[in-house]
Amino acid sequence: MIPRASTARSMLLGSATLALTILAAPLAAEEKPKSHADGPAAAYEPSMTTLSQLKVEIPGMKPDDPVMTGEEYQEANTIYFERCAGCHGVLRKGATGKPLTTDITRENGFEYLRDFITYGSPAGMPNWGTSGQLDEKQVEMMAKYLLLEPSAPPEWGMPEMKNSWKVLIKPEDRPKQKENDIDIDNLMSVTLRDAGQVALIDGGTYEIKSVIDTGYAVHISRISASGRYLFVIGRDGLVNMIDLWMKEPATVAQIKIGMEARSIETSKFEGWEDKFAIAGAYWPPQYVIMDGDTLEPLKIVSTRGNVYDEQTYHPEPRVASILASHYKPEFIVNVKETGKILLVDYSDLKNLKTTEIEAERFLHDGGLDSTHRYFMVAANQRGKIAVVDTKEGKLTALVETGGQTPHPGRGANFTHPTLGPVWATSHLGDETVTLIGTDPEKHPDQAWKVVDKFFALGGGSLFIKTHPTSDHLYVDAPLNPDAETSASVAVFDISKMPADTEKDPEFKTLPIGEWAGIADGQPRVVQPEFNKDGSEVWFSVWNSKETESAIVVVDDKTLELKKVIKDPRLITPTGKFNVLNTRDDVY
Repeated sequence: MIPRASTARSMLLGSATLALTILAAPLAAEEKPKSHADGPAAAYEPSMTTLSQLKVEIPGMKPDDPVMTGEEYQEANTIYFERCAGCHGVLRKGATGKPLTTDITRENGFEYLRDFITYGSPAGMPNWGTSGQLDEKQVEMMAKYLLLEPSAPPEWGMPEMKNSWKVLIKPEDRPKQKENDIDIDNLMSVTLRDAGQVALIDGGTYEIKSVIDTGYAVHISRISASGRYLFVIGRDGLVNMIDLWMKEPATVAQIKIGMEARSIETSKFEGWEDKFAIAGAYWPPQYVIMDGDTLEPLKIVSTRGNVYDEQTYHPEPRVASILASHYKPEFIVNVKETGKILLVDYSDLKNLKTTEIEAERFLHDGGLDSTHRYFMVAANQRGKIAVVDTKEGKLTALVETGGQTPHPGRGANFTHPTLGPVWATSHLGDETVTLIGTDPEKHPDQAWKVVDKFFALGGGSLFIKTHPTSDHLYVDAPLNPDAETSASVAVFDISKMPADTEKDPEFKTLPIGEWAGIADGQPRVVQPEFNKDGSEVWFSVWNSKETESAIVVVDDKTLELKKVIKDPRLITPTGKFNVLNTRDDVY
């Protein structure tokens, strides 16, 4: 049942793709694309924020190399890691974008590179020059930079990890019982992205219980199986382990697991609760398994290897999302560039066993279905969802979503009134929502297939969310270029979704940004998150660092404003993670 989203309306969406194609045929003047450097997909290019801060030297110069000063090379290196490395790779050997190694760039030459950086391409290369994001001098500097050999960032192995590892409070010195009156299950861990902090907010009183210094640009928070420890990881690879039992929750252990990172998880299988933590890195491409009480690094595994289909070597396959299996003592590790899903058995680290599942390239975010048996992850640049049976340890299906760049977060599980159990994803590159059937027993004809597809507010969505007690499906659009759209949220009434999949379900638009009452900037509303009982849904109103931000709380039954949380400490709030829902994989 693939409905409306392939109609003429979707053909008019026109989004920037994440895959940069600087090696396409040169553009003639009349072929200059419309500016799309500010489009939702381009805005989401994953920057290598920490690597951009490294001080580097120009690699060994050759007589025919373009002349660059050390300062120019450093500036160009910073620009590359912040704007280009996410697609073309740290070593410029290609990732979601084409390789930019010197054997290729020198064949094309300076003028060719300068023009492509200036004008971009219709296939997705942003027009950095004509959009004004780089001036003429910077464009020429980047063209020269691409003609030189890339600088290799340092590795980060066991000696470096051990040197960074700190146990601030030993396990035996921590509380033997909870010392505060916080309802931990209803606590929200809120990322304060640009402040390098997380705010712990009481879901019942809306009081900020603690603001804790963490790594730069915290990406996610995860909860130990017991619910006692909160683990957060920043894009700089710094992991903080926070004890929620303390009178005032604080970091009790810390480690830096790499130069760039995004993911962390803890062991959840029965008998192994809180035993281990695992974190994955973008650079170096690897994951590390740590002691669950102290973060002591125990096992480092590189993800460098061959792409699953072409069987060609890739030097930097990044570790994207990681989840813990509920069926086996395994971590589910997604390796972006090689398209492999690894089921890592942590029951015997000395004799580590890994099941390698060939899925699809550019794996990103994903979550479990409502039974927790099936793992569903977006291969975003391929427009597919890979489905893995974690009980059997096998790939179940590859599902084409029919949309551009699926970005589900964890996704959303609910029971459609006529289609039965489904899992939903929204898309970064267009305004569609796709439903995939997840019930192979009672609805076998619909299982692991697109059963419905419909429109939400607009492209630029990052998260979609519901709750077992809720009758609503929330879809954000924070990266949409339209200010009103990026400050609003679409809400669908699940009970009223039509049986006829040729009809669009209606949605209500919540003006979250307007309700926040923020006068300055362009606040973007991101990541719906429910409280522990599903009665409220929280939204981050994410503004620039210099301007006011907020958290807006909505009553899920009435869809009316319930509370606006404002505080000078709420600097660039983005992700929010309820302890109970995160611990139990409720979404």
